[in-house]
Amino acid sequence: MVAAAHHSACVLLVDGFEETEAVTVIDVLRRAGVRTAVVGVESRRVVGSHDIAIDADATLADVRAGGARFDAVVLPGGMPGAASLRDSPEVRAFVVAQHRAGAIAAAICAAPIALAAFGLLDGKRATCFPGFEAELGGATFVDERVVDAGDVMTSRAVGTALSFSLALVARLSGPERADELQRKMLVG
Repeated sequence: MVAAAHHSACVLLVDGFEETEAVTVIDVLRRAGVRTAVVGVESRRVVGSHDIAIDADATLADVRAGGARFDAVVLPGGMPGAASLRDSPEVRAFVVAQHRAGAIAAAICAAPIALAAFGLLDGKRATCFPGFEAELGGATFVDERVVDAGDVMTSRAVGTALSFSLALVARLSGPERADELQRKMLVG
């Protein structure tokens, strides 16, 4: 297995994102040694759905201009954040291009609606926050905490954010690294 430091991810934030989902993913991936960029879709200062502000590392325009390539692109949920991600042509172009280049497209809570709108869930198993099942497009909804469908990964809510994050670590850095973090963090 290649060292974790060689893997990278970005977490896309837009106003109205779900803070716990975003910060959990960022924290756990960074603990695992995955280079994790926090990317503000519209600006570097992004305010979550519970009025917690995050200063992103870069804007999406900066990342796109720099031609960065990631091993995973993560979309946290929250409303109206998830709808804003879904409705952004820039986010669509970026996520689809990263996915085509081999990145895992990952989304939690309501954000799988964005992956569905981008056509990335067609024919895949997926999950989401209760009430958004009808917006999963061509996906097959499954009632599981985390659904790893290979090139896409989805999860349900704040309460599944840690499981989702550890599943991403397992894919990017190997199951041994995920198990080690799970033990160190006293998960389960």
